[in-house]
Amino acid sequence: MSEKKIIEVKDAYCLPEDALEAVHTAMNEDVGEIVSLFKVLADPTRLKILRALEVQCLCVCVLVECTDQKHSALSYHLKLLKEEGLVDSRRERSFQIYELTEFGSQLLKHIEKHLEKI
Repeated sequence: MSEKKIIEVKDAYCLPEDALEAVHTAMNEDVGEIVSLFKVLADPTRLKILRALEVQCLCVCVLVECTDQKHSALSYHLKLLKEEGLVDSRRERSFQIYELTEFGSQLLKHIEKHLEKI
């Protein structure tokens, strides 16, 4: 068991025991899913794909042309976006059509709204 460090501070900051316990609980929570989402969002190509899908549902062939990515690379990006629940796909005849999920749409709107404030 690790020992708690005691830090002496002039004019010590007082924190109620229940608040301190809540802080410890928050700091020990698993944040892996959030980290994974941010990693997916950190790639410029994936953000551009999301922005394009915000305008219109698109087939992979259009995304390939718009991004100048090879089909295999684009498929990888779309797979990651799909795994995070940001996009979904459906088949229409011989085309694979991608669209934003409600979560993906709301997340983009929230980010854009926040950036307008900056």
